[in-house]
Amino acid sequence: MPGRTQELYLLLLLGLGLGQQETLPPPCESEIYCHGALLHQVQMAKFFQDDKHFVDMPLSRAPEQVLQSFNELAKAHNHSIPRQQLLGFVQEHFQAPGQELQPWTPGDWKDSPRFLQKISDAKLRAWAGQLHTLWKKLGKKMKPEVLSHPNQFSLIYSEYPFIVPGGRFLEFYYWDSYWVMEGLLLSEMPETVKGMLLNFLRLVETYGHVPNGGRVYYLQRSQPPLLTLMMARYVTHTNDTAFLREHIGTLALELDFWAEKRNISISSGGSSYALNRYHVPYGGPRPESYSKDAELADTLPEGAREALWAELKAGAESGWDFSSRWLVGGTNPNSLSSIRTSKLVPVDLNAFLCQAEELMSHFYSILGNDSQATKYRNLRAQRLAALNTVLWDEEKGAWFDYDLENGKKNQEFYPSNLAPLWAGCFSDPAVADKALKYLEDNRILAFQHGIPTSLLKTGQQWDFPNAWAPLQDLVIRGLDKSHSPRTQEVAFQLAQNWIRTNFDVYSRKSAMYEKYDINNGGEPGGGGEYEVQEGFGWTNGVVLMLLDRYGDRLRSGAWPVLLEPHCLAAALLPNLLLSLMLW
Repeated sequence: MPGRTQELYLLLLLGLGLGQQETLPPPCESEIYCHGALLHQVQMAKFFQDDKHFVDMPLSRAPEQVLQSFNELAKAHNHSIPRQQLLGFVQEHFQAPGQELQPWTPGDWKDSPRFLQKISDAKLRAWAGQLHTLWKKLGKKMKPEVLSHPNQFSLIYSEYPFIVPGGRFLEFYYWDSYWVMEGLLLSEMPETVKGMLLNFLRLVETYGHVPNGGRVYYLQRSQPPLLTLMMARYVTHTNDTAFLREHIGTLALELDFWAEKRNISISSGGSSYALNRYHVPYGGPRPESYSKDAELADTLPEGAREALWAELKAGAESGWDFSSRWLVGGTNPNSLSSIRTSKLVPVDLNAFLCQAEELMSHFYSILGNDSQATKYRNLRAQRLAALNTVLWDEEKGAWFDYDLENGKKNQEFYPSNLAPLWAGCFSDPAVADKALKYLEDNRILAFQHGIPTSLLKTGQQWDFPNAWAPLQDLVIRGLDKSHSPRTQEVAFQLAQNWIRTNFDVYSRKSAMYEKYDINNGGEPGGGGEYEVQEGFGWTNGVVLMLLDRYGDRLRSGAWPVLLEPHCLAAALLPNLLLSLMLW
């Protein structure tokens, strides 16, 4: 930081009680969007309902000029700028969010992709057509000035247009984009997918990993690592092995980031196992949630504040921001101040990496590089052994996050506990049927409108009663891979429940949402740090996937099915009889 700005920032840190402890490095270099006195004063003034609003505002002039003007204003008011003058400064030096983006209609969008014809129910088919049309609404392209004057934007320049989630999320997000791409490929839009892949690959080449999202304040954290899986889906759809060959080294580079920066070693039964966790060793409040993080830190002793902020960022890196998953074992398990994300080894993260290692082995095999294929095959085998030894619970029939501090599994229910089933990272063919029993034992099949994110009601958005599209996919596709007709039938009925919830809400509100409240007959979700958002990228993608997989059976008018054990036989019998008749 330049001298005077650094002095001001240090004074503010002292005011927050942080000057007496070793501080972690700031999240990025920008003294406007990531750290510093200007960010602190504006965010703590709470001019906007959502802290993300300010850090998404483009600058009206060069950042050096803006900082100089701010320092002069601060000096004129003895570093205590009156609220009205500070608001005037923001209005003069910043523009409204979204100015750096322009609407974009994908060039490969077409009226009637083939998968629509697989949907028997006329209402669902018409709805799928409307969701297909939403790609045009969610398409964005960066204006040239983001490239020519990058320091005036928090947006990271990306050459290729992309699909955003929607609502407050005006940029792309890492793990959201996997389910978006699944939907785009069903919509026969591989060129759009290729462009989005290229954006992610360039980010890895530049920063060594894919950031949480496309803003500079997200740079020091990632999200669930699905880039290799995105490539697999694209290559399977297009057979573009030349593209794979060109970028296989970049995929390896991203996996190196997780192996080197997010690794953890666990001893069990006399052996040591390498697994991964979410861990963001950078200080200060999250810029996009600055005032909330600062106020939460005020409830803790001074020496605990940097650790809190690092754990909040790790929670954001997990994609589950926030959840009771990360509050286990804290002094107050219902308070976000107890968050300890980095102290847990997550099932889903390691399942995703296991699948990535399997795919990399396959990629290198088809490209003729046997030594690298063997390397990733061995890495997968080692991770599979670690999953089985450290995270799997034979008695309960599921995997569980491992608590590093207490040396035990967190046995609360989360759909992520079945992520290895979805990822194909298991060796026992009976695992899917054991997983079904796990769902029955936890009465998850009693929920008629979707699979809950947890059974704990904490007020966090990744807890009960919210249900999220990607988690439905984890469970449904995981069960569907079973060879058991009964388990496959439950997968279908879960898909029917989710489709009905999404369809009913869309019929009433003409919108798709990022999450749904399944405790209230199916409504837009709530809780967390911001209002529920419309759009919505990954929700649309999952719906299109389910309509593609089960379109000949799904019905718009079929009420959600109660799938308690005593009802399973009744639910299953008609479909078995129908199958026999058709056979």
